[in-house]
Amino acid sequence: MEGVFFQTSLMAAFIAGMVALFAPCCISFLLPAYLGGVFKEKEKVLFMTFIFGLGIFIVLMPAVLGVAFISQMLFRYHDTIYILGGFLMLIVSVTTFLGIKLPFHIPGRNLSGKPDVLSIFVLGIFSGITSACCAPVLIGILTFAFLSPNYLGALLIGGMYVFGMVMPLLLISVFLSGKLPKLAVLRKPVSVIKIFGKEYVLFLSNVIASIIFFIAGFFTLLLTSTGRLSMAQSESFAKFIQNTGGFVNQYIGGNLVINIIFLAIVLFILYKLAKKI
Repeated sequence: MEGVFFQTSLMAAFIAGMVALFAPCCISFLLPAYLGGVFKEKEKVLFMTFIFGLGIFIVLMPAVLGVAFISQMLFRYHDTIYILGGFLMLIVSVTTFLGIKLPFHIPGRNLSGKPDVLSIFVLGIFSGITSACCAPVLIGILTFAFLSPNYLGALLIGGMYVFGMVMPLLLISVFLSGKLPKLAVLRKPVSVIKIFGKEYVLFLSNVIASIIFFIAGFFTLLLTSTGRLSMAQSESFAKFIQNTGGFVNQYIGGNLVINIIFLAIVLFILYKLAKKI
């Protein structure tokens, strides 16, 4: 019975996902994109984290479900995707600096105070794409998913792997939620600039987010062009992810009771976070 759904431990996949987040080619884009988003949407931190995480899930889950051509495309266009991601960061840096929100809202509603859902979602998608292009992340998720003897098991294991990647971001959001709005200095206008006759008020929070996006975009382009974010540089980290998951799986893999308890804990955490939103 244990091997029907849980030949590989859900907890092992979750922990391997947390380790995968810190792969150099993953965290170099994903974490700055998230931190920039935190300052950009300082009053909607937890909600923004869910939107950001949803973008990551949408990209990585098809690989779990066996869409092989997606994996092949991500590997083939690794450098191109990182270059596009770098330019996206620079564009978001400019729009954030000027306080421009993308038009993703109900017609007739004022955008003031509303979260910039579209740009955060796009950042999440690109973070998922760049993470999937990162050999350790994709090799890790495919390894754990393929060890499952059936579709449902692969879906749960892959979901736990991706959730493990997002979990540190959720913990950050829980810690920061409610704190950033209390920092009045972040809402303080630092200057006003005029471009083509239109005035833009520059807020300190937007300036900080803009700097984070700009630095991340610049170094993404620089490191990609010099080969320091190449897939060949990530082979040792891929083995580390697999070994970490394998070590956990060695002791609790295939244990139906532990897997069900862990799944229940994860669902409870998600429920409590959803209520906070």
